[in-house]
Amino acid sequence: MEPNVGGMDRLARLVLGPVLALVGIGVVLGSLPGGTGVGAAVAVLGTVLLVTGLTQRCLLHRVFGIDTCPRA
Repeated sequence: MEPNVGGMDRLARLVLGPVLALVGIGVVLGSLPGGTGVGAAVAVLGTVLLVTGLTQRCLLHRVFGIDTCPRA
C-alpha cells in the first residue's frame, strides 16, 4: 500500500494522536473524569492517529480515494 497521508494531515495526526492517547489513558486510570469506555475509545483513536501518521498509510483514505501525500 502506497503512502496516502502527508502534509498538514500527517502533522495533525502526529500532534493529536499522542495527546488523545494520553488523555484516554488518563481517563481509564481515573486521573481524569469520564467513563472507562470513553477513555478506552479515545486512547484507541489516538493510537490509530499516531500509527497512521508515522506510517503515512490510512485505510480509510484508501477506501475513499483520499491522498494528501505529495508526490515527487
